[in-house]
Amino acid sequence: MIEAFINSIGVVLIGLVSLYKWIIIISSLISWINPDRNNQIVQVLYKLSSPSYKIVKKYIPTNINGMDLAPLIIIFALIFLETFLTQIF
Repeated sequence: MIEAFINSIGVVLIGLVSLYKWIIIISSLISWINPDRNNQIVQVLYKLSSPSYKIVKKYIPTNINGMDLAPLIIIFALIFLETFLTQIF
């Protein structure tokens, strides 16, 4: 019974990591088209993704030739975490 509970927690964690990966992907794609800042969906996406951008930009210079590579770094880290959690659970 405890094993099933731990596996369930693992599935939920993997799902959350996957969901956050898609939030980062969508917010980075939306930033290319200059969206309406008053749109509630855009505001939610930016509020969810901006803390991870700040953390990455704090430790790694991500601006190369005017292109911000923070979303790419975050996506790779989330893919690594998702794969790691999948192997554990």
